[in-house]
Amino acid sequence: MSEHPDPFDEIVDAETDRDPDLAVIEAGSRTLRAQAGTPQTDDVPARPADPEVDRALREVEADLATRWGETKLEPSVSRISALMDVLGEPQRAYPSIHITGTNGKTSTARMIEALLGAFDLRTGRYTSPHVQSITERISLDGAPIEPERFIETYNDIKPYLEMVDAAQDYRLSFFEVLTGMAYAAFADAPVDVAVVEVGMGGSWDATNVIDGSVAVVTPIDLDHTDRLGSTPGEIAGEKAGIIKQGATVILAQQPVDAAQVMLKKAVELDATVAREGMEFGVVSREIAVGGQLLTLRGLGGEYQQIFLPLYGAHQAHNAAVALAAVEAFFGVGAEHARALDLDTIRNAFAAVASPGRLEVVRRSPTVVLDAAHNPSGARATADGITESFGFSRLIGVVGTSDDKDVRGLLEAFEPVFAEIVVTRNSSHRAMDADELAAIAVEVFGDERVVVEPRLDDALEAAITLAEEESEFSGAGVLVTGSVITVGEARLLLGRG
Repeated sequence: MSEHPDPFDEIVDAETDRDPDLAVIEAGSRTLRAQAGTPQTDDVPARPADPEVDRALREVEADLATRWGETKLEPSVSRISALMDVLGEPQRAYPSIHITGTNGKTSTARMIEALLGAFDLRTGRYTSPHVQSITERISLDGAPIEPERFIETYNDIKPYLEMVDAAQDYRLSFFEVLTGMAYAAFADAPVDVAVVEVGMGGSWDATNVIDGSVAVVTPIDLDHTDRLGSTPGEIAGEKAGIIKQGATVILAQQPVDAAQVMLKKAVELDATVAREGMEFGVVSREIAVGGQLLTLRGLGGEYQQIFLPLYGAHQAHNAAVALAAVEAFFGVGAEHARALDLDTIRNAFAAVASPGRLEVVRRSPTVVLDAAHNPSGARATADGITESFGFSRLIGVVGTSDDKDVRGLLEAFEPVFAEIVVTRNSSHRAMDADELAAIAVEVFGDERVVVEPRLDDALEAAITLAEEESEFSGAGVLVTGSVITVGEARLLLGRG
C-alpha cells in the first residue's frame, strides 16, 4: 500500500454511513467510469418600478391565488399532462436536468445553472418556493424572468388553462400553472437546457412530465412525511419517480434505505448511476474569506482550488453533486474521459449566489438568513454557521410553518442559540407564536425564549440582544425556520 494514500480513497473509506450490503444491489447497476464566460448571478428581484407593470403582476398573482395552494395536492400528473398536450409539449423542446431530494435542491440547481451558463449554454431554471418575488421561480440566462415576460407568459397560456380546467375533475393548481408557465417560457426563449427542481416528491410532481437525461438526487431526509412516507426509504420511493429509462442518476450521500431504493429503481430502468463518495465527491475543503476553497473529484478527474462563495459543508457537497451533474450532461465519464475546463469551472462556482442560504444581510451586528425548515436542514445550518462565523453569542429568530417537525428543528438549533426569539410570518400556514414558544420553552428553557409575534419586532429584539454584548463582542443573529420568514425578513432588513 502507498505511503501516501489517494485523498479520495480516504474519503471513500470514511463513508461510515454506507452499508456493505448495498454492494449486492450496486453490483447489478452500471456506474459511470470516470477514467480519464462567467454566468450572471441573480439577486432577489424587488417589485417592478413601473406602476402599470406592478399592477399587472399583482393581477396575475391574484389570479394564481384563487387556485389550490402548494400544500394541497391531488397526486396525479393528469392535469399538467393535459396542459402540456394543448400547449404542444413545450417541455420536449430542450434537454432537462431534473433535481429531487429533501434539502439542497435550490442551491444545487443554481450551481448547475451557473456551470452550464459558463459553458455558453442558454439556461432555464425552475425552482420553488420563492424567497420574495414569484418571478424568482422561473429564471432565464441566470436571472429571474422579467415581470413583463412573466405576465406575458401567463396571459399567453391563460386560455389553455381554462380549457384544461373545464375538462378536469379539479382545476390546475398554483404549482401546476407555474410549471406550465416555466416550460412554455423555456421553449419560447428558447433555452439550450432546463434545470428543473421538483416541488414535492417526484413520481406525481407536476414537473415530472419532462424526460430528464440527468436525474439528480440531493440528500433525502424526513420531510412532508404525511404525503411522501415516514422513512427515508419510503420517501425515496416517491422521489425515484424522476429517474427515466436510460438516464444518468447523480446520487448524493443518502441514508442506506434511501440509497437501496434509488439503486434498485436505476437497475430497473437501465440508468447509469454515479454516487457521491464513490464516483465523485469532495476531496478537501477549507474555510476562506467569504466562503470556502474546495478540491472536488468529478467524473472526469480532479478540480482544484475552487472558490465557492457559500458557507457550510453541505454547500460543498451540493457543489460536488452539481459538478457531476454537469459532467454527466456533457457525457464526461460515459462518452469520453476528460475533465471540463478548470478555469471555466472556477469562474462559474465563484459567481454562484444562493439567497436565503446562510446569507449575510447586515453587519454590526451580523444578521444571517437561512431557509432551513426541517431538522436535517437545521443541523446543516447550525454546523455551517458555527464553522464559518464563530459568533461568541448567537441569537435565533425562528418562525415556522405548522406542518413541520418544529421540535426537531429547534433541537437542532439548541446547541448554537444563546437565546431564541420566536415569531411568525404572514403565511396562513405559519405556526402561532405562542404555540411555537411553548415548544421552544421545552427545548431551550423559559429563560432563553423571547416571544415577539410580529416579525419586525422579533428582528429588533434579536438585534438588541446581540448589541447588548457590545459592539466588538462578535454576537450575531440567525433568522430561520421557513423560506417565507427569511423572505419577509430580507424585505424588512432592506434587501428587497
